[in-house]
Amino acid sequence: MSRKYEGLIILNTKGVEGSVDETVASVAKELETEGAKVGEIKQIGRRKFAYESKHLDAGHYVTYVFTAEPAAISKIQARLTLNSKVHVQHYQRVA
Repeated sequence: MSRKYEGLIILNTKGVEGSVDETVASVAKELETEGAKVGEIKQIGRRKFAYESKHLDAGHYVTYVFTAEPAAISKIQARLTLNSKVHVQHYQRVA
């Protein structure tokens, strides 16, 4: 049974050449590779952190709304952990 989720992903754009849109699209493609159906992508933009995290002082915030099986969330987390451009990821089930 597929459920609707919202994923907040903070991208590390430090030293990235090219547009952020390419990185956002590649993360969406990785979500779809693990069986998620991405419905909506909201780019919140670059925000400064309250304190430095892993030598970064800011990140590009992106929200992905998608449907997936509950078991796919752990696969998505494992896959995106390996992506060096993903700094933080958080998932929440939407009612």
